[in-house]
Amino acid sequence: MIVRDMLPEEAAEVGELRVAAYRAEDLLSVHPPYTEVLRRLGSGGKGEILVAAHAAGDASDVDAAADPGGGPGTAPALLGTVMIEPWTPNSEVARGAHETEVRALAVAPQARGRGVARALMAEVERRAAARGADRIVLSTQPAMAAAQRLYTSRGFTRLPDRDWSPIPGFTLLAYGKDL
Repeated sequence: MIVRDMLPEEAAEVGELRVAAYRAEDLLSVHPPYTEVLRRLGSGGKGEILVAAHAAGDASDVDAAADPGGGPGTAPALLGTVMIEPWTPNSEVARGAHETEVRALAVAPQARGRGVARALMAEVERRAAARGADRIVLSTQPAMAAAQRLYTSRGFTRLPDRDWSPIPGFTLLAYGKDL
């Protein structure tokens, strides 16, 4: 598996991978319009989209898998994705230029449990530190227990003072990690 920048021609596949990952955990039922946000996130050049993909010769890592648009028995071209977003005055969780925000970490349902999210987050941390950030921040849905376990295992801690509600009655949990 390799982690690299998304290629422009992979944008639609990345959007569908995100949607498939969120649907697999029933994370879109609370706010179905977020489906289109996931599909388009980063398309305007805001942020940096990373993907985890098979390295040459390792397609057997995901047996009998299917990519979001493929058929049974085909390994997904992309295993996962995440977006790195530098701080702007409109950032959701980041509070200054010293912080980098993580958005839309998603792993293809067929690729879960294989270290894809861990590899993506390691690259996020490496890139954020190389750009001079001293903290990474993110928000997650309360139902995303596996993601929360990953974050805490990587040294992220809760930032309850930054929890926020994108829609009435639904609160996202904030996490951060000092680099």
